[in-house]
Amino acid sequence: MAKHALIIDDDPMSLEIMSQLLELEGFTFTAIQDSSLIDDVLAGLSRVDIVFLDLEMPSPDGYNVLKHLKNDIGMTAPIVAHTVHMSESNAALAMGFDAFISKPTDSDHFHEHLQQILKGERVWVTRHK
Repeated sequence: MAKHALIIDDDPMSLEIMSQLLELEGFTFTAIQDSSLIDDVLAGLSRVDIVFLDLEMPSPDGYNVLKHLKNDIGMTAPIVAHTVHMSESNAALAMGFDAFISKPTDSDHFHEHLQQILKGERVWVTRHK
């Protein structure tokens, strides 16, 4: 069975890029553009293996979504901060994100980073070469 990713991002282009990267990895995915709909979407999913979560979104923002997923829902899948705001990496670490991948996503290393995250390794990509 294919692994399933949840992508939460208010930017349509970011959703499209991450969707394409995940398709290349053989993942199925659910994309959420409006973070206020998370509970409704999760109710219809049988599994989530990884979450890619933008930090800067209209209410609730990524930090509040993280708290909700971990504390209220009990999400055990790794939650990846996926943002253009590289300066937020320390805050993301302190808040409890499992990984941090800055945008634009480095497609050359995405497979490697994804595999590391799924193995429970901490991946913290804050800039690109």
